[in-house]
Amino acid sequence: MHAHGSPPAYAQAVLRIIDARTGEPVEAAPARRGLTRVEAHASGLGPTTLRVLLVSDLLVRALELGGTPVWSLLTGEHEQAELRAAARALGIRPFEDGADLGPGLGEAQVLHVAAEVAETSGGVLVAVAPADSPATASTTPTETVATPASTTSTETVTTTAAPDLSDPGALRLALLSHPRDQPLRLDAAALDEARETLAHWRGSVAGWARRPSRPVPDEVRVELRTAWEDDLNVPEVLRVLRRVETWPDLPDGARFETYAYADRLLGLELTRDIGSLA
Repeated sequence: MHAHGSPPAYAQAVLRIIDARTGEPVEAAPARRGLTRVEAHASGLGPTTLRVLLVSDLLVRALELGGTPVWSLLTGEHEQAELRAAARALGIRPFEDGADLGPGLGEAQVLHVAAEVAETSGGVLVAVAPADSPATASTTPTETVATPASTTSTETVTTTAAPDLSDPGALRLALLSHPRDQPLRLDAAALDEARETLAHWRGSVAGWARRPSRPVPDEVRVELRTAWEDDLNVPEVLRVLRRVETWPDLPDGARFETYAYADRLLGLELTRDIGSLA
């Protein structure tokens, strides 16, 4: 991040996303102001399906920030009520019902968000790599025939841990912190780090909010938009925020406005603790 120099012109920037079918970047909204359908393909409640829902939410937010109308859908066969409840907890925008889609509403673009193994037809495929929580192992006794030489045997059964929704903000940040095309393991260390970072940022934002407001520096705005419009590079957005936090001579009011602006995409409720400081 440079403190001097004019930022490049931004008016022509558009959200581009990698189509997993071709490996090539395409415009997420090729028709100006044309309706875009974002369809999340998720079935069964698990870390990977939550990641699919979150990527869909990021697409919706990024498109809306660019002025594109969006129709957001959820399709799948299993545990849809549980998925919708988890989505609400994570701050994900509400989905329409994906059943009986029919011919659509004349969308200019359709973006399918799915795990890498999923198959979809038409539109652009936005692939999401698997995520998992640490498995839990339990030792279960198995029955044996009662003979003098026999002893009770045990069998270790491994099951996948359910997503930890006790701290939705930390889970959302942990999911956001890694590129969506790379596998992710949501272990205790990852969630603890996200929890600490989120608490620190919310506290910082609450403190900065007490200072006179200043606009987001043009250069920073360009960096943020360039990052998320480059195939939803959210980890780079987070790196920009970390640099802004310690950027010398930047007024605290500008730090506040920068974090509030970026949170329109991130959805981390970074301004939640405003007014809580003595």
